[in-house]
Amino acid sequence: MESLESVVSAIAAKQEELTKEITKFSEKGNKAAGQRARKISLELEKLYKSFRKLSVK
Repeated sequence: MESLESVVSAIAAKQEELTKEITKFSEKGNKAAGQRARKISLELEKLYKSFRKLSVK
């Protein structure tokens, strides 16, 4: 079972990764970076759900 701390650190890492990909997409027009950003956003959605479940306990 995941701990709250591990989920929070995973969220922080994914958000940093998302920021980099969004920058590449918006500033340089890199379409592949846009696709990676969308994938990361889906991963973040799962992490946020885990966070919600763990934070209620």
